[in-house]
Amino acid sequence: MTSGSKSGSGAADRPGPVLRIGNASGFYGDRFSAVREMLTGGPLDVLTGDYLAELTMLILARDRLRDPSLGYAKTFLRQMEECLGLALDRGVRIVTNAGGLNPARLADAVVELAKRQGLEPAVAYVEGDDLLPRRAELGLPEGLLAANAYLGAFGVAECLTAGADVVVTGRVTDASLVVGPAVARFGWTGDDLDALAGAVVAGHVLECGAQATGGNYAFFREHDVTRPGFPVAELHADGSSVVTKHPGTGGAVTVGTVTAQLLYETGGPRYLGPDVTARLDTVRLTREGPDRVRIDGVRGEAPPTTLKAGLNRLGGHRNEVVFVLTGLDIEAKADLVRRQFEEALAPGSRPAELRWTLARTDHPDAETEETSSALLRLTARDPDPARVGRDLGRAAVELGLAGYPGFHLVAPPGPGAPYGVFTAVPVDAAVVEHTAVLPDGRRVAVPPAAPPPAAPPRPEPPPPAPQLPGGEAGYGLPEPLPDGGPTRRAPLGLVAGARSGDKGGDANLGVWARDEPGWRWLAHALTVDRLRELLPETSESEIVRHALPNLRALNFTITGLLGEGVAARHRFDPQAKALGEWLRSRHLDIPEALL
Repeated sequence: MTSGSKSGSGAADRPGPVLRIGNASGFYGDRFSAVREMLTGGPLDVLTGDYLAELTMLILARDRLRDPSLGYAKTFLRQMEECLGLALDRGVRIVTNAGGLNPARLADAVVELAKRQGLEPAVAYVEGDDLLPRRAELGLPEGLLAANAYLGAFGVAECLTAGADVVVTGRVTDASLVVGPAVARFGWTGDDLDALAGAVVAGHVLECGAQATGGNYAFFREHDVTRPGFPVAELHADGSSVVTKHPGTGGAVTVGTVTAQLLYETGGPRYLGPDVTARLDTVRLTREGPDRVRIDGVRGEAPPTTLKAGLNRLGGHRNEVVFVLTGLDIEAKADLVRRQFEEALAPGSRPAELRWTLARTDHPDAETEETSSALLRLTARDPDPARVGRDLGRAAVELGLAGYPGFHLVAPPGPGAPYGVFTAVPVDAAVVEHTAVLPDGRRVAVPPAAPPPAAPPRPEPPPPAPQLPGGEAGYGLPEPLPDGGPTRRAPLGLVAGARSGDKGGDANLGVWARDEPGWRWLAHALTVDRLRELLPETSESEIVRHALPNLRALNFTITGLLGEGVAARHRFDPQAKALGEWLRSRHLDIPEALL
């Protein structure tokens, strides 16, 4: 690493009551131009980029298998080639988890890039999350492609305090990219639980980029989201913040867009992290002005003594064949395909798993052939690649002139491909070697969070309400609407928003009401049993419901809906991205006063 900087010590050292942190990436593959847009669109102190997800870690692991010098998000390096000088000129520090499985190599690559451009940034990195070399010592299973602990924010803070202009990390929590700069600016310690929790909430809002500014938003028709801007958080020393965006950029920042992002990939009231447990049931959102939403009131508690570790392994091999069924007798045609295909498989060659899914995309008396057609999807999985390879495709193709009328496929069968499986396990935080490597090469060990000193107990939020029909507990539920008013059968989405996503094999589904009467109805109407009725695919899953009254929201965790995770592609929507929109399209009896 190099010491010194052409641009001085960086904006994060400047005194002032507000730390302005922007985000320019919510995933590996996000808008390439966002880094330049954020650097030129308005004032910033820090620009973050989140490139990592469960699937991304698997992709990077396979890159590293092919070339040990890889394992990082290559897009970030190309963005720095275009914008590093601009960031230095403007005094904006860069903090990113693009280091993935190889943060040291990416940091070196940034230094090499800077030298070619005549720049001298101070570059630091954070490591210690990679547990794969210690697999046996830590008792992790064999056959892993990657094993990474989710580190906290204090390694990032060490790098910034030492004067780094660019900080590269591996697998830190997404929010740590925001919390770290706040720790460095405001001097927080591990005892500042409320401030840390507030920054975690701000970081969670920023981490998915344009999802906070109108992207993937249930009520997208209310705003121009043709090209939404990326979010900015103005953080204060007490941990409160204001979420906004650069002037003149598209999209919108509203209480609704921020609520939607807060519900994304979270669960119950306690949001566990390596530095603090943030109480989501204490979050207050207030509209402060156009495209400005204040976040305050967040309370923090001590973090757990363990860290989440994400494990990626090869799950086997999979293949997919999609048959097109057109016109009449769709169900009978699908039944014929299944019987013929099973008969055509060579003895002993049947894959371990064959899953058939019929998507009735056809319409009666359709004006186009495509809208007259349904799709029958066959997914095959097996540890042996041969069982989902050429023989599987041949069995499908050989039905071409002997099958149902109108037989054809969406595409010729491929050779099959490996798929990965993600699981999460806890590891003792004390055994993880969280290390900040400073611009001058010094290595600083970052200790795990320590329990805070004893303090007078603070009053708890209201206790859980009595059990509701279906067995799930309410949490601080409002009084229900009076019985007896007229109702109308209508889509839930007319009165509620939703956002959904994945955590390994589990789906997260957040639903919120737009006003207090809607919340009084939603909190009692959308029970676990009702959710199962509306989404029959969830009928075999364990479902846990949490209420977040401050957000007028319910958050559901649906265990196992996604099988072995996104890489295994267990269902049509493998990351449950549209699960919430399916729920919003479902009809139920809604009080007419809400419509």
